[in-house]
Amino acid sequence: MQKFTCVQDIADSGQDLSLAINQLIQEASAFKKTPFAQQTLGLQKRIGLIFLNPSLRTRLSTQVAAEQLGLQAMVFNIGSEGWTWEFEDGVVMKGNTAEHIKDAVPVLSSYFDVLAIRTFPGLKDRQLDYCEFYLNQFIKYSTVPVISLESATLHPLQSLTDLMTISEFGLKRPKIVLSWAPHVKVLPQCVANSFAQWVTAWDQADFIITHPEGMELEETYTRGASIIHDQKEALAEADFVYVKNWSSYRDYGQAMNGKEDWLLQPEDLSRTNAAKIMHCLPVRRNVELSDALLDSKQSIVTQQAANRVWAAQAVLAQILNTNG
Repeated sequence: MQKFTCVQDIADSGQDLSLAINQLIQEASAFKKTPFAQQTLGLQKRIGLIFLNPSLRTRLSTQVAAEQLGLQAMVFNIGSEGWTWEFEDGVVMKGNTAEHIKDAVPVLSSYFDVLAIRTFPGLKDRQLDYCEFYLNQFIKYSTVPVISLESATLHPLQSLTDLMTISEFGLKRPKIVLSWAPHVKVLPQCVANSFAQWVTAWDQADFIITHPEGMELEETYTRGASIIHDQKEALAEADFVYVKNWSSYRDYGQAMNGKEDWLLQPEDLSRTNAAKIMHCLPVRRNVELSDALLDSKQSIVTQQAANRVWAAQAVLAQILNTNG
């Protein structure tokens, strides 16, 4: 694996993508059983974790995963600890930016064996966000492998974790529902996009996406999923319900208000197969998900979050094995 930014990056040329996903899940599961099985793999190597946006689970789980491989992890928060970066090529830097990425990233590449970066969409210019301008500029000037810790459109480490968590229940072709939820803020589509991308590539589940009309995701990521606008209909016989808010793709960056009835309640689960409740966290309690569900035995959000370590460790191990 030369880089990790989307599901397609995990497969060798000509390799079946579903098989590649299963292999990566198996590697993550093996690390969960024996965390230090490859504790010298990253010895005398370093990973730089570059954050343009805040993080809790992604940052800490990746640090833990790196250290369990013997890899030294160093974190750098651009907003509070470094110069403001310029990403545009050919710009006259008379504004607020103090350092160009084409100068910063080659230097970082000389310090580290692997680089990882977390960016976020502006949610104002859809074309800019969906061309992954900031992530691709970073990759362009890096001379070492790059891992996405979330980008404008995707969150691959989260999605690998999600499929690992689902697979731990051993269900044969489960029904998975990704359900839109209300929120008080305008959030990006990256977690939902990414989950849809990975589930459809995995092709081992019946996959439903349910949301109000007008909250459709970009079809590139949802092709292969069934789209249902009636949440109650979508929940019928579900084994897993992944709850997540996202803002509009069509009316880009716009929220949808007045849909508080999409807040999932315990009685809604009577239509399911005692479905497990998933969320990537952080979650706004009693806005996105009720206390009654988050604190119930059907909630697996903590298991899901804990698995972030093993997913990151599997990806890091593959990067290190591929690139020496």
